[in-house]
Amino acid sequence: MISPLANRTYRRLFAAQVIALVGTGLSTIALALLAYDLAAGTAGAVLGTALALKMVAYVGIAPIVGGFAHRLPRRRLLIALDIARASLVVCLPFVTEIWQIYVLIFLLSACSAGFTPTFQATIPDVLPEEAQYTRALSLSRLAYDLENLLSPALAAAALLILSYDALFVANALAFLISALMVFSVRLPSPQPYERGYGIWHNLSFGIWAYIMTPRLRGLLALSLAVAAAGAMVIVNTVVYVRDHLGGTESDTAIAFAAAGAGSMLVALLLPQLLNRYPDRPFMLSGGVLLGVGLLLGLAEPGLLSLLPIWFVLGAGSSLIQSPAGRLLKKSANEGDRPAIFAAQFALSHACWLLTYPLAGWLGSTFSLTTAFLTLALIALASTAAALVLWPPGDPSELEHIHEPVTHEHLHIHDAHHQHSHEGWEGPEPHRHPHPHAPLRHKHPYVIDLHHSIWPGR
Repeated sequence: MISPLANRTYRRLFAAQVIALVGTGLSTIALALLAYDLAAGTAGAVLGTALALKMVAYVGIAPIVGGFAHRLPRRRLLIALDIARASLVVCLPFVTEIWQIYVLIFLLSACSAGFTPTFQATIPDVLPEEAQYTRALSLSRLAYDLENLLSPALAAAALLILSYDALFVANALAFLISALMVFSVRLPSPQPYERGYGIWHNLSFGIWAYIMTPRLRGLLALSLAVAAAGAMVIVNTVVYVRDHLGGTESDTAIAFAAAGAGSMLVALLLPQLLNRYPDRPFMLSGGVLLGVGLLLGLAEPGLLSLLPIWFVLGAGSSLIQSPAGRLLKKSANEGDRPAIFAAQFALSHACWLLTYPLAGWLGSTFSLTTAFLTLALIALASTAAALVLWPPGDPSELEHIHEPVTHEHLHIHDAHHQHSHEGWEGPEPHRHPHPHAPLRHKHPYVIDLHHSIWPGR
């Protein structure tokens, strides 16, 4: 687990990620307290609306930023978005109306929707060696899980001596420190790949390339399974433990910790396994674990029985989420990675946007048993869909045929561009009309301007 941290650039980027995560965790708790002060009895509805707006921003904004990130200096973009997030979150202590919360949360989430996938897409450029990148993905998973466990404790300690407004200030400082960490390193600048003409083509490229790639269609189906199980844990744990079992706040915290422990254990063990075995069996096994774990909830377990079930759900989620970056890295040219990571960010959060309200509505309108059953069926059906959508084998290199074509776009001389020059074309990358002769060859295959469909479709 230590080897990625030996890289100075990654070490600083990882520190930036951890600091920003902790700050965001503190701010989430402060937001709940702010909503209670402003709305009292309707604080839950205010928070629910704010979280829904957060998901809408994630789904809507991420593909827009991803569509143009290949044309922007990545380091400057990350720093600008961190500073914007700091400026927005420091405004929250001065909020006096509920609508102001909604506006600030939407704008803050829009900035995160640009920052997070661009940041994630930068890591494989910093750590091009596969084993190191796999360990970095596990470190990232551990960071998210530890933040979920530790932020409530840190917030409780801080609130003993400070008001919740101080937590917003701490979050703003965390974002500024993150910006300084990014500023302190030199990030790789991958050669941008031309995507064709028009704003719409650039905006839609990430989603289009994602949907056209079989392994990523499988990842999307598994992301829905993760969202189904995760929504049950996040939305209904407190209801099940407090109302159904008559447990305490401590019991609720222990249940959440069990899910976090399952996720962290898998994140620790998975890198060595992925060095020897492919991703697909582990990720599909994760989907099966999620479905089976939710079905076990139909037995109406007591607290001691609930903990291993929640542990299994955490483990299943990590089996899917930890290797996901490897699939995204494999499925895009270097310059196109921000768009692919943004597509995963948007589409996976669309799954959460569906399952969050579904888990709450089923539990409150019908019963928690109904919620367990419905979400289990969604998880199992999604896993079955992934089994079909993501065929076994899945080689990186594919043999394919190119038809003859003449067109114009920004390019360098590579495997697809070997043509003569007259002297006026200028230095590479350059743009001029050029022909492509008919060609049959084999290379690592990704969806881009020259490969619009997957071979064999």
